[in-house]
Amino acid sequence: MVIEINNVRLDRNTRVVVQGITGRMGSFQTKLMIDYGTNVVAGVTPGKGGMKIHGVPVYDTIFEAKEEKGPFDVAIAFVPPGSILDSCIEAVDAGVKLIVVTTADVPYLDAIKVIHYANKKGAKIVGPEAAGILVPHECKLGVHPVQPDKYFTKGPVGIVSRSGSLSYDTSRILSEAGIGQSAIVCIGGGPIWGTTMIDVIESLERDKDTEVILMLGEIGGTIEEETAEYIKRNVSKPVTALIVGRYAPPGKSMGHASAIIMRGRGTWHAKVQSLRNAGVHVAKTFKDLLEIIQKHLKR
Repeated sequence: MVIEINNVRLDRNTRVVVQGITGRMGSFQTKLMIDYGTNVVAGVTPGKGGMKIHGVPVYDTIFEAKEEKGPFDVAIAFVPPGSILDSCIEAVDAGVKLIVVTTADVPYLDAIKVIHYANKKGAKIVGPEAAGILVPHECKLGVHPVQPDKYFTKGPVGIVSRSGSLSYDTSRILSEAGIGQSAIVCIGGGPIWGTTMIDVIESLERDKDTEVILMLGEIGGTIEEETAEYIKRNVSKPVTALIVGRYAPPGKSMGHASAIIMRGRGTWHAKVQSLRNAGVHVAKTFKDLLEIIQKHLKR
């Protein structure tokens, strides 16, 4: 089972370069990715060229890595917030078409600049602050749980989520009920996204192995409402949604910068109504979610 995002096929053959591979997080997550079967070809940390991390050769720049190892499909960035702009521009200029940015607290102006630059060059940013992408038993491109097989199994449900932790718990609940996943794509908490829910749903709609699309949202912003309008006009597969934050008081953040109700916008009720108007089946609990998805799969 594979999915394509920005025309990049995500499976065991996807060629990955890790930016910031020698750092604590970069090294730790690289080991988990390799253990899961991800094809990590090279790593990059300026000034650390010539090292090896978990058997992966390290280079000073992506250009040096590309010259020796060939082109890369995906870059995943574990670099400090202030370095994201330069590292992502370097990846785009090296021809990488999909860049996963796990880093939080990226300056908003830097995030806007790099997303604009990537889009102009035909590349796509997932993030910032994205948990990333996991295709069960194929590849892991992000900061997923240490034992992914306890959470994720192969199956027909494609998941798009703002929250990483919500996607992990939901996948585990589905897996324990015997319902596997075709792909889990976590786009980040926002309020700035390089890849939107619409982008992911468009990919899941095309993916022949995805039978049901599951959208995991939260209060704040209008991304779910905008996605509902897209679903209404363009999606033929059944879509189920779970929106968290129903009882969050106005003006109080739930954790992500964008998960906050301001001036009456971004409420749970507004999102649920928009989704229902688009024909999306909205669950209020995980029990409801399982029942809805099971009904869709039996049709």
